[in-house]
Parts: sequence; C-alpha cells; structure tokens
Amino acid sequence: MSITDYTLLNRQLEALLDTRDWLTNSAQTCAFIQQELSELNWVGFYLQREAQVLCLGPFQGKPACHPIPFSKGVCGAAAREQATQRVDDVHAVADHIACDANSNSELVVPIVTDGFVWGVLDIDSPQHARFSQEDQAGIEALVATFMRQTDLPRFL
Repeated sequence: MSITDYTLLNRQLEALLDTRDWLTNSAQTCAFIQQELSELNWVGFYLQREAQVLCLGPFQGKPACHPIPFSKGVCGAAAREQATQRVDDVHAVADHIACDANSNSELVVPIVTDGFVWGVLDIDSPQHARFSQEDQAGIEALVATFMRQTDLPRFL
C-alpha cells in the first residue's frame, strides 16, 4: 500500500473549501476523500440534529442507515465518547450497524465544537484493517480543516 500524503491533501481540501457553508463543505469534503483515498466504499457525515441521535448528512456511497443513536455502533461510540474510533474488523464489534455488508473496517472522527457534538465523519472500507495510525492522524487533520473553514450551525 502506498503512503498517503496527508499534508498535500490538507492543502488541497483547504483550497477546495472556498465557502463557509456547512452543506457545501460537507458534500465537498466527502467527495474529496472518496476520490483521493483508495479502498473506501463509503464516506459521509452524520449530524446531531436530534438530541443523542446522529442523522444522515451528505455522503458518497450506497444508501445508508438512519438514524443512529449515540448508544449504538461505531458512529454512536465516536459521538458518545467524543473520540475517534478506528476499527480493523467491524464484524468483531457487537453493536456494529451494518449498512453495507461489504464494509470490513471503519474510521469515525467526531466533530466537536465548544463541547457539543455537531456530528461525525464516517469512513468505511471493504478491506480489513484499512486505516493505520497515520490515516487516523491524517483524516483527523482533514476534519480539523473542515471545521476551521466551515460555519457549523447548531441543529438543536
């Protein structure tokens, strides 16, 4: 597997996000990650539009599960714990929510502003153990760029 240049990807995402609009930037971020990273089958945002529930937002991939309570799945854990979840084998997670049976690994980065969970960025791969520590750090940096360049509304 080739090494991903996340520094370059971050500069490219910064240039791409030329509006402060959350909807445009969410859609652009998903499309950019789906296009630039290999071996992914789903990239998308889930947003906290109801208390303790993640609602489907902009994404790339097959139709997805909706809604996801904070109490369930890898996305719920990322929101509940306000911490990135990197899972090498989603089938080993007891409460994994299988939207796409082809997904085998997952990386979910929470988007937290002023202690409030705005949402999560969820990335799935058909490859087991697709996401390394370097991928996690790189994608967390992309999320930080998204947050810095986007006006994140309170949905609640």
